[in-house]
Amino acid sequence: MRRFILSFLTALNVCYLYAQTATNDAAGYDPHDLFTQTFNMPAGNRFRSAKGIPGPDYWQNAASYLIHANFSERDTSVTGDVTITYTNNSPDPLDYLWLQLDQNIFKPSSRGVAATKYPGDFFEILGGTVNGGYEITDVRITQGEKIYQATPIISDTRMQLRLDRPVSPKGGKVSVKMHFHFNIPLDGAGRFGRQYTKNGVVYQIGQWYPRMCVFDEVEGWNTLPYMGLGEFYCDYGDYEYFVTAPAEMIVYGSGDLQNPAEVLTATEIKRLAAAAASDKTVTIISAEEAGKVFTRPTVKGNLTWHFSMKHTRDVAWAAGKALIWDAARINLPSGRKAIAMSCYPVESDGDTAWTRSTEYLKASMETYSKNLFEYPWNVAISSAGITPGMEYPGIIFNTYSEVKARLWFLIAHEIGHNWYPMIVGSNERRYMWQDEGFNTYVNYIATDLFNHGEYVNAPAYFDKAFFASRDYMQFMQYKDPLMTVSDAMTEDQHYQFYGKTAYGLNLLRTVVVGKERFDYAFRKYTEAWAFKHPTPYDFFHCINNATGEDLNWFWKEWFFTTWKLDQAVTGVAYINGDPAKGALITIENKGQMILPVIATITQSNGKTETLQLPVDIWYRGGSWTFKYASETKIDKVVLDPDQVLPDVDRGNNQWGK
Repeated sequence: MRRFILSFLTALNVCYLYAQTATNDAAGYDPHDLFTQTFNMPAGNRFRSAKGIPGPDYWQNAASYLIHANFSERDTSVTGDVTITYTNNSPDPLDYLWLQLDQNIFKPSSRGVAATKYPGDFFEILGGTVNGGYEITDVRITQGEKIYQATPIISDTRMQLRLDRPVSPKGGKVSVKMHFHFNIPLDGAGRFGRQYTKNGVVYQIGQWYPRMCVFDEVEGWNTLPYMGLGEFYCDYGDYEYFVTAPAEMIVYGSGDLQNPAEVLTATEIKRLAAAAASDKTVTIISAEEAGKVFTRPTVKGNLTWHFSMKHTRDVAWAAGKALIWDAARINLPSGRKAIAMSCYPVESDGDTAWTRSTEYLKASMETYSKNLFEYPWNVAISSAGITPGMEYPGIIFNTYSEVKARLWFLIAHEIGHNWYPMIVGSNERRYMWQDEGFNTYVNYIATDLFNHGEYVNAPAYFDKAFFASRDYMQFMQYKDPLMTVSDAMTEDQHYQFYGKTAYGLNLLRTVVVGKERFDYAFRKYTEAWAFKHPTPYDFFHCINNATGEDLNWFWKEWFFTTWKLDQAVTGVAYINGDPAKGALITIENKGQMILPVIATITQSNGKTETLQLPVDIWYRGGSWTFKYASETKIDKVVLDPDQVLPDVDRGNNQWGK
């Protein structure tokens, strides 16, 4: 998401108190916590290599969708049918199927409602929604020549279909068709909904059709319910979908529009062609034109929009009657071109606001494509509406009221999710940090590169010193480890999924491993798991192997614990009492967490030198004395002078004047 990211960014400005009030870990440092072989990652096997890449027998199932939907603005509902072609590539026969019914979170009886504390309804689902959730009817199964009616077993946001005969392993197929209906909530838990504007309602529609749960070799069927915070885990497949909507509306959907001549005017088609060849934003429908009769082929009855998207894990769409629409070309590393589009109400117009949306979208996508993995689809859309920030493949939903640097970061963040987890398909329902944290990390790198650093000196949460800011100390105070299941993280602590993860990755990049090696390893992980399902251990294995470092100590302390760092310099002595023979500097690790030591040493002759000691110095205990080739007396020793480490007590970081 999303709604969290803006609250998360704002919160960073008021967190200095954490750094001032934090205390040392009561237990202190024990090297056995990190260097005895108790933290052993899963051994490699034929499915997942110890190298951190898919093994020779890696498999995953596939789900392709054919959807016909009717959108009724009169009663704000979506009605349709979905046909799912499911391929079982696993070695196991499947005698039942599980599907996700995310809309059911809006039923008053849902687990999400029951598990939401009062007050504190972050997702605005408490009490449910009048007539909320799915109506599922006429479920039919096709297996070979046999077609039969199935009785769905619906449990909250999951549905089980019990089959007459198992789906064969290693390529067996089954087809499931059903009718569905739901009423569109005003605010769909911060992930979709309706925004009322002076020129009509903007609809952002996600989680709108029943989807297959993932069956994998790690958990079997992944059936964690949708509770609001933990997001999604989906298989890949091809999508053909049709949205029938009032003719005066324009529908903006994931993927490629297949019938532009039927739903767009000749002028709009011509302008889109110009935009596809332009690095500057081209207006498709201007503020003055938005909502005018001539922007539609007809304003009577309904029109059906046909979209196609290949090898994706989801699709979503937006619609409105009077939206500004603009677009520009995306230049991809291979030479292939794509197109970036934005649609937004006139309230969002302005050169400090959504007029720059397409520019932001294009720039961030070109950065991610160059540095991570090339964007695989042809279209990307930024839609303004009620949603504070939410991502789907090929389309992002953002709040219509955001401006300036916050709008840049919001768009860069949401479209960044098309890499994590839309391309690299991690399990968001179980490991939120593996998409939110990775994405936040690359967002700040993109910010540093955007438009010659336009926003690096924006408010603190945008500047490039963000990773070095003591604001990050807040992430070291939480009681929940990052490996906590997404929905089990308390609402006032889930920001660490974003920030603590990103901070940790940046420490690996800039302090522990080094930029060149870490960037290479991170890209190798992205390439290896594109369109696949990595676990956290696959990531850990991949980074260890590609950097050539055993980072298990870091994975343990950063992701599995809430340990804190407290480095101290405790004394300076001289060999035989003579500074010219060298100084002996003693440092201590007082907390349970370890990191390399960065020390700046100033001699009385004015010479200043900064050196870095590796974590290996903490192998045998929490105190270390090292020899420094001094020439004169040492005036001052300062640990972590640039405050890049999350040291909770900086009062003991300095010796001398």
